[in-house]
Amino acid sequence: MGNIALMVYRNVYISFLFSLIAFLPVAEAAVRPPEEVVISTPKMAITLDYGDKASIVSLSIDGKQVIGSADGIYTAVTVGGTTYSSLHLMGKPVKEQYANRMVIRGIRYGKGALAIDERWTFTRRGESIEWAIDRSFSKAVNVDEAAMPVMNFDHVDTWEGAFQGYGGLAWFYLFNERLCTYGVHTTSSSFWNSKTGDGLTISVEAPGKKVAMKYTRTLEDRLRYTVTVSDRDMVPLHDSGTNRRRFIRKESAVWAPFHMPAGRSVQRISFRYFDFQEKYGRGKFTGIDGGQVSAVLNTIARIGVIDSLHFGGNSWHTPYGPICLHEQYIANLGLGIDDPDYLRGYRSCLDFYRDHAIKPDGRVYPRWAYTNEDAMPGRFNEDGFYEAQWGILMDSNPDYVSNVVDEYDMTGDLNWVKTHQSSCEKALEWILNRDENHNGLVEMMTDGPGQKRGSDWIDIIWASYENAFVNAKLYHALVGWAAIESQLNNADKARRYEDFAALLKTSFNKPVQDGGFWDSENGCYVHWRDKDHSIHGRNMVTPVNFMAIAYGICDDSARKKAILDSIEMQMQRERLFFWPICLRSYVPGEGNDWQFPFPNYENGDLFLSWGSIGVKAYADYDPAIALKYVRNVLAQYAKDGLAFQRYGRRKQDGLGDDILSGNSLAIVGLYQSIYGIHPLYNRLYLDPHITEELNGTELKYRIRGQRLTISLDKGGYAVSDSNFKIRCGRGFGFYAQKGRLFYFDGGDSVASLAVSADGPLTLVIHQWSAGRMEWEQMADVHAGKRPTSRVRRLQPETTYRIAFDDKPVERVKSDTNGELVLSPVFARGTGKIVVEKED
Repeated sequence: MGNIALMVYRNVYISFLFSLIAFLPVAEAAVRPPEEVVISTPKMAITLDYGDKASIVSLSIDGKQVIGSADGIYTAVTVGGTTYSSLHLMGKPVKEQYANRMVIRGIRYGKGALAIDERWTFTRRGESIEWAIDRSFSKAVNVDEAAMPVMNFDHVDTWEGAFQGYGGLAWFYLFNERLCTYGVHTTSSSFWNSKTGDGLTISVEAPGKKVAMKYTRTLEDRLRYTVTVSDRDMVPLHDSGTNRRRFIRKESAVWAPFHMPAGRSVQRISFRYFDFQEKYGRGKFTGIDGGQVSAVLNTIARIGVIDSLHFGGNSWHTPYGPICLHEQYIANLGLGIDDPDYLRGYRSCLDFYRDHAIKPDGRVYPRWAYTNEDAMPGRFNEDGFYEAQWGILMDSNPDYVSNVVDEYDMTGDLNWVKTHQSSCEKALEWILNRDENHNGLVEMMTDGPGQKRGSDWIDIIWASYENAFVNAKLYHALVGWAAIESQLNNADKARRYEDFAALLKTSFNKPVQDGGFWDSENGCYVHWRDKDHSIHGRNMVTPVNFMAIAYGICDDSARKKAILDSIEMQMQRERLFFWPICLRSYVPGEGNDWQFPFPNYENGDLFLSWGSIGVKAYADYDPAIALKYVRNVLAQYAKDGLAFQRYGRRKQDGLGDDILSGNSLAIVGLYQSIYGIHPLYNRLYLDPHITEELNGTELKYRIRGQRLTISLDKGGYAVSDSNFKIRCGRGFGFYAQKGRLFYFDGGDSVASLAVSADGPLTLVIHQWSAGRMEWEQMADVHAGKRPTSRVRRLQPETTYRIAFDDKPVERVKSDTNGELVLSPVFARGTGKIVVEKED
């Protein structure tokens, strides 16, 4: 009986244990219920976990998962080295579901007196998902970091890069080791992958607040993207007035701690998918690798943009991180980048330079850097701008002006350029006053190479006194700014700059024995002449000679031929893939000692930053040669990504870890001088120099809110938007606005023909001269009234015969302004129109 009782008791006990074991998973599930919800659009899906935490555990883009982890996207605050986040909450949040909106309340984390309360609201808005974070801090606190939110993409290679809202680029190819971190000030980031064609724009709206973002390659090789919202601009962690680094290695904290006040704030984060090709596609390329063209302009061309107010040619990736304000091509990069964000960003940057990089006397500081190690002792300001230790680099003054001119041409914003009128005049007057002998050539701060100081971009070659490099840049700036002074109705200033430019050009072209720069013995323009009249840099310095041709200083066809043929012969002899900075050696003593023996660094190496100038110089002379070097640069990109400062002369190997955005400038030259794309303040001027193999190229190009199609054939060129088209056998200008189309003859800045039309309209220009204008028009008149044409630039009060489809129609007299209007009665939908001056 005792044994039976014991057995019964044992069986009951075992059954109880099994029942308890069976119950345990159920009890655990009650503590951590799988509470997830999906918010989606046709191209995106977000999965949110709101169990005992609040986080986005999955994000899919066009069916591909880019985030898939428990800590995918969450919010966090780090105080005193301790992190509090929405991954560890004080209580269980509550979901409220509405028709097109979902709210998660009760997201509370922190410790003790510090409590962070958040309410998350997700709303579908068309193809976007908006995430509003309503947050309150129980007390003011100094935070080490505020991640609002942090997003962990599955791998650092998930995206190739992220375009910033100001036109810069976080390029993850350069995150070449774990714990690389890059921080910037922007409100949007457009992640993209050209291979999958997918893109994701994440933008932040935080009224009254400042927004910063950072990108980190984690120890697990994920890409961590963190948004910070604060009352003031974030300050780099190591900023002590002498350290302004945005890119760091071996750590993830790029921003310094900051004060977070108590109280409530709201920010909205928008997720939107985009098709990479649709948004950034450049059209149809023939005769050249369009994929490589796009890749170079999407990456290399942008890496000199360090932050929202710091645009230059040197990469944010280097420990030094300098910006050279003595580079005249930074705005010009925007011509090839072709992104309105870049132009808007650079406009703000130039405003910043105007206000912080120009001294009261008009001197423009030539550089900015992460540190002051390159500065002359005591010759820097609190914003990080400085005079370089190598000498007073005087090309920063004309280059600031040239960049303002180019920015204005690409945006057409006259009100903006007015805000730079005073500063550009001051910058020009400062350097013009350096012409002490009144020969039109400004003098440097040094009289000869014995003083061992540089004066231009080639900073450790001791160019002195009258420097052709600086004077060529000055000529370019004077010509551009004089035209703007005319538009601003300042005839006296315009005339001053035009007259100085004319005198400079005359003196520049004089033989060296007569006080100029032309060296007939060596068939080139020299680099500089000393105060004692000795001549230096007779070694065919390519930037000097290319600028002389490209900027219109040299208009002697025999000299052009001598220069360009000599350079090309040497290129073929050495089989160089790109133009070196000089063909032959400087003379010992003309540069820093370690530049010798030749070739070495600025005494003979290959610097790609002069690509657009070189392409322009050759495009007018022999476009096949210009195209050859464009292709060579693209081939080099395919080999090494152009991820170097320069290339050695002997082995043509990449040297220097300071990647230059100027490495893309040959490709910018392709757009500007071979395809002939010139955005100007009141039109797009198209002036191609294409070769046979480029026939059939059809480019997509954006200018001031318009997406244009540019068609290139040797037999004729065309520009069109969604409604209007002009086709012509030579260079012309195009501008369209609602209901009006303007044709500009050649490089003329005033429209020769203006046509008003309600529907689609095509103009084919056959002839345009002083005495005869002939064109064909094709219009859809079913949609509205017949087109009305106004012909301009005629002789005033002169009679012209009008013919339509070879039939005389009427005789019309031009008005006092040299204009006449063609009656819409005969200007019907399609036909040929001839306007001919009566004998």
